[in-house]
Amino acid sequence: MDQTDRWLGPVAILVPVKAFAEAKVRLAPALRSAARAALAEAMATHVLAAAGGLPVAVVCDDPGVAAWARQLGALVVWEPGRGLNGAVDAGVAHLASAGVERVIVAHADLPLADGLADLDIGEGITLVPDRRDDGTNVACIPSASGFKFAYGPGSFARHCAEAGRLELPLHVIRDPRLSFDVDLPADLAGLNLDPR
Repeated sequence: MDQTDRWLGPVAILVPVKAFAEAKVRLAPALRSAARAALAEAMATHVLAAAGGLPVAVVCDDPGVAAWARQLGALVVWEPGRGLNGAVDAGVAHLASAGVERVIVAHADLPLADGLADLDIGEGITLVPDRRDDGTNVACIPSASGFKFAYGPGSFARHCAEAGRLELPLHVIRDPRLSFDVDLPADLAGLNLDPR
């Protein structure tokens, strides 16, 4: 991780980002590869801007993504070959070792994201499902809880069950700004993709 001697504070945001050129392949019927890469970068930039002043770390295994993250002032957690779940677990562990007590994990494909810092509402686990109540777009967890991430179809139910396994209070927030992710061509309709 970059700058491991830097004190991050009690709460930080972790954003897993895959190589922009490899992102959003399910949008191929609507967008060519260069447009998909540009869209992935614009959305990820927007998510980092939604951090609300909290420190941000990007977990990745792509040199281009790492350079992009550093340019935006984010710390980089380099975790090659782990897949999404392993990368997020490792990213949380890195932040915990840097003194972070609560980690807000936000996916990079949330073009309407805002107010990520507001999700640290205290004890337990806070989950923001996607608008289908299937995936998990944002999760706020105690970094030392041993929470195991299980992304993929049906992850929201698995993450709720994980909170139960750990016997931690569960808070579910359905926020339209955070529940809207971009996975399929239909999700592109009417989006203003300004990466602000």
